[in-house]
Amino acid sequence: MRFVITILLGAALLANPLAGPAAAQTGGKAIPTTTLSLGTATPGGGFPLYGNAFAEVMNAADPQITIAPRNTKGSNENIPLLEKGELDLALVAGEPAYGAFAGIGRAPVRLKILTAIYSNPGMFVVRADSPYKTIRDLVGQPVAFGAKGSGLPILARYVLDGLGLKQDEDFKAIYLDRAGDGPAMVEDGRVAALWGAGIGWPGFAAVASGASGARFIAPSTEEITRIRAKHAFLKPLTVPAGSYPKQAEPIASLGSWSFVLTREDLPDDVAYRLAKTLHGVEATFCKQLAQACETTASNTVAAAPKPELIHPGVMKYFREIGVVK
Repeated sequence: MRFVITILLGAALLANPLAGPAAAQTGGKAIPTTTLSLGTATPGGGFPLYGNAFAEVMNAADPQITIAPRNTKGSNENIPLLEKGELDLALVAGEPAYGAFAGIGRAPVRLKILTAIYSNPGMFVVRADSPYKTIRDLVGQPVAFGAKGSGLPILARYVLDGLGLKQDEDFKAIYLDRAGDGPAMVEDGRVAALWGAGIGWPGFAAVASGASGARFIAPSTEEITRIRAKHAFLKPLTVPAGSYPKQAEPIASLGSWSFVLTREDLPDDVAYRLAKTLHGVEATFCKQLAQACETTASNTVAAAPKPELIHPGVMKYFREIGVVK
């Protein structure tokens, strides 16, 4: 839904860049508000979990903003929806964002970064009683690579390509209609492994909490070196011990950062206000959702492929708080 300023609200609306036809009640007075649509992904995955928490925290922090999460097919649908102005904000995984900004296989997008949300160390999960211990062990096996249209299969494709493997030829690749379907497929043996990414990712948590328990399979140190030699934009990342049930040791892997992107014409003052609100409640957001502890201004600056990809309104706020010069 495109951001709209309605002249019927008169001068009070024009003085407030976030004003819209809805109104919040504060002290008995109606305050003009606006609704911003936020694209997430299919139910059961990490993006809806994060997006719903993001909206809840932001809406509570600023009554003049209403962020409305919307389930989509994931990153690959969110990008064109932003370009068409059918979404105001959307969660997009690092690999699709990288390809869209770089113009790989398409014209470069003119979308902007509102914030980096969390890092995505990629890995497989198998049942703890399975015979699989390395990525090579999974060759020829049925593997669920994530939901259709999400960024997870794209991350897997880069990782496997760096090892000389083809996702759709060397594995019996399965793409899910719903991200939440994967854990049950691991548990009942329909797939040998589920690919996923991130800290606190629901699919991994579900398998690890199951009756059979979980074993995680990530690239080895030597494999990480090989992958990065071909795809340098993938960064070494670590899943801290205790991120999942019975995970006693940290897991070294690699991946990228996911983002909240904005449509190209989101006004600077709106982006500024969103950034100021978000980073003013970093501690609250972190308490509500473990993944959100990585949603910081400094991480956004570090994760952006180029500084100019960060929304100008966000950069204005970052300069005010000294995160950038």
